[in-house]
Amino acid sequence: MVQTLDEDGTVDPWRRRVRRTRRQMPLWQELPLLLVVAFCLAVLIRTFLLQAFFIPSGSMEDTLLIGDRVLVNKVVYDVRDPVRGEVVVFRGTDRWAPQVDQQPEPGFAGKLGRTVGDLVGVSRPGEKDFIKRVIGVPGDRVKCCDSQGRVTVNGTPLDESYVLRDSPLDLPPNPQECRSRRFDEVVVPPGQIFVMGDHREVSQDARCQGPVPIDNVVGRAFMVVWPSSRWAALSVPATFDDVAAPATASAGVPPTHPSPQGGVLLILPLAVVLRGSRAFRTVTSGPAT
Repeated sequence: MVQTLDEDGTVDPWRRRVRRTRRQMPLWQELPLLLVVAFCLAVLIRTFLLQAFFIPSGSMEDTLLIGDRVLVNKVVYDVRDPVRGEVVVFRGTDRWAPQVDQQPEPGFAGKLGRTVGDLVGVSRPGEKDFIKRVIGVPGDRVKCCDSQGRVTVNGTPLDESYVLRDSPLDLPPNPQECRSRRFDEVVVPPGQIFVMGDHREVSQDARCQGPVPIDNVVGRAFMVVWPSSRWAALSVPATFDDVAAPATASAGVPPTHPSPQGGVLLILPLAVVLRGSRAFRTVTSGPAT
């Protein structure tokens, strides 16, 4: 180690004191500093980069199961809009029925804990947090069904291999509930997306609750990180590759194929840390009724 010497050849006393202070700093002084740094990093990551969500219900089965934990990229839609086939987390509009039971109003300590938990992404979900798959983008014409009972987008039928439990065809459509597979054609308004759950028998989604503004989208769920046996990427199904562009060119339709997410490699190491953690926020995928 290079030492700074005085003119008489001795070590600078000030530098000697600084080194001695650093070496002798006790753990009880270092630990609070480390906790503050870790907390600030968690807040920054949760706010600007990614957030973990817990799946409490079955409306995205079997893509997402009850108890799964997913990572949500909160940056990708700052540079582009959602595209068909992506799984997104969003805040429902006033038409979307709350799916989280109301909790008693907490006291001061409860409010403080909830505020801190929300900052680092470990709090209970809001009443309007949902996770669904994007079926239609602005300008798309979405309806069901064709002669084979399939959803069509701009006249192109979707072969949805991820839908293992579809709604029955024999029920008449009802705009107040999503029990029927059939629904009238919907033209997705500008700036909004049409979303549906993969478990169509129980999912309450855009079929009866309306499209969702893109501004309400929190981010894209791109990976299941827990349990470890279900570690997998949430990719866009190939059936959306053949969907034609909407006729209304002015609708501002995003590209059919999503651009690569440059941040994935950066946050994969963090996913390893989060796999065994309980620091996951709950997101509503739909009612389990």
